[in-house]
Amino acid sequence: MSGNSIGQNFVVTTFGESHGVALGCIIDGCPPGLELTEADMQHDLDRRRPGTSRYTTARREPDEVRILSGVFEGKTTGTSIGLLIENTDQRSQDYSNIKDLFRPGHADYTYQQKYGLRDYRGGGRSSARETAMRVAAGAVAKKYLKQVHGINIQGYMSQLGPISAETLDFSQIEQNAFFFPDASKLEALDEYMRELKKSGDSIGAKISVVATGVPVGLGEPVFDRLDADIAHALMGINAVKGVEIGDGFGVVTQKGSEGRDLMSPLGFESNHAGGILGGISSGQPIVAHIALKPTSSISVPGQSMTAQGEMAEVVTKGRHDPCVGIRAVPIAEAMLAIVLMDHLLRHRAQNQDVRSHTPILGMR
Repeated sequence: MSGNSIGQNFVVTTFGESHGVALGCIIDGCPPGLELTEADMQHDLDRRRPGTSRYTTARREPDEVRILSGVFEGKTTGTSIGLLIENTDQRSQDYSNIKDLFRPGHADYTYQQKYGLRDYRGGGRSSARETAMRVAAGAVAKKYLKQVHGINIQGYMSQLGPISAETLDFSQIEQNAFFFPDASKLEALDEYMRELKKSGDSIGAKISVVATGVPVGLGEPVFDRLDADIAHALMGINAVKGVEIGDGFGVVTQKGSEGRDLMSPLGFESNHAGGILGGISSGQPIVAHIALKPTSSISVPGQSMTAQGEMAEVVTKGRHDPCVGIRAVPIAEAMLAIVLMDHLLRHRAQNQDVRSHTPILGMR
């Protein structure tokens, strides 16, 4: 199976399955001298891991990451960083009844047709459990970006089902299980999720992620545009069905006089473009949004078929998230960090000696 790596200069390759022995990843291209311990990654892994609230799957994994290589005396050496997380709470018997049954909305059918076989235990490689390694690798990128370049990345849930955030208070994001920036909506979110779990159904969500302090010039103007690579990375997260940069699909109803970001020596007057112009970062905050579909692993009966082509009814058992978006915030942060880290190193390799006489603009 190819397609397990992302990046050109900062390359992250993951391996492992949902119910396998362990998950792991290799990070190539991390600069030497970065102070790094397991604790630097564990914070974000704890934000992503299952079993942390009544709104997520009951599967309980400590997700304790181990550094296997690439770090000596607490600092990165410039060689490949090997990371490992052992799986400890698998219940493969929960999936024995779907060994020959395709779950609608899952990758069961497509994996079977592509490879001629599949790991039916929790979806195997297609499981969102794999994203634990992306979060670990992203934490390395986040630390370098912040420590060396002052770049900060913050994600949050901007909408769950019909409930949208009307205010954006970053201090509230880490204070609730939803990563929600509007404290006035927490009671409504709790009530909505309680009713959803009673019905055995699931719901989708919108996650937003913002990077501040990004320098001007990251990205390439044609095939490796920064916005294209961000979209590629975010779209690669399990259950994501839509990606927006800046105003996204909101530009459909905008006039040119409304959507352009006017500028003066004092700075940009707006950020409709989401911090990227012509595929290159403008120095404004980079803003992206992702839409995650409701998980198809629900107890509501649905029609499907067996591997032999016979009609069948599916009722998914096991432990699943009623809203996968709740745990997607650190994943979105990680993927944006990996892309920015990669482009920062690529920009440094080609353009570190470039000097422009044009002033660097900020936001007015």
